[in-house]
Amino acid sequence: MLKEWIENANYIVIFTGAGMSTESGLPDFRSSNQGLWQKKDPSKIASTEALNNNVEAFISFYRERVLGVKEFKPHKGHHILADWEKKGSVKAIITQNVDGFHQQAGSEKVAELHGTLQKLHCQTCGKEYDSEEYINKAYHCSCGGVLRPNVVLFGESLPQDVFQFALKETEKADLFIVLGSSLSVTPANQFPLIAKENGAKLVIVNQEQTQMDFYADKVIHHKKIGELLQELDEGMHQ
Repeated sequence: MLKEWIENANYIVIFTGAGMSTESGLPDFRSSNQGLWQKKDPSKIASTEALNNNVEAFISFYRERVLGVKEFKPHKGHHILADWEKKGSVKAIITQNVDGFHQQAGSEKVAELHGTLQKLHCQTCGKEYDSEEYINKAYHCSCGGVLRPNVVLFGESLPQDVFQFALKETEKADLFIVLGSSLSVTPANQFPLIAKENGAKLVIVNQEQTQMDFYADKVIHHKKIGELLQELDEGMHQ
């Protein structure tokens, strides 16, 4: 059924969450058993307040995260989505992830709602740097300002241009597929409902149940995203 929906859709929009990244080996930040937030209080360490008042802890936390992202790479699911975009079936990817794996796999129309760990910028003058700077233990801009990752911190709002792009794409979708998101974080979790309100079929693929399952036209639990996408991809080539 899902294969037919994909083949017949005119405008597919994909929404990815932490489950997409954990299949690459990255630890999940919110999962109940081993999420990184269980060990650290995010409001104290991944926040604008920490950046301003506790910069050493802030940098050491984010350096670990940057190193973590560099250790892993996109999995087959990322590559299949990039391939579908090249073929014209996937029109956009909206992601809550900050690893940059969609772009590394070749996807171009990606809305990174929460920013990316692949880039840094100066908190003072805004100049951009590659996150390699953190790996090399360089934490300051040529102007003297502190370098911080291009991620949305606790205490900051989502980037408006990215949010508006994601909203427009969602409204155009006739098939909206959620991959690996618990859909518990606002305002990002409103996108599936907006797609549905605009007439899209909604598919949710996640290991555990989500609060949006009730609204979905199809729900798939306990299946790896990479494997599912590979099955669908092979099925469409037959």
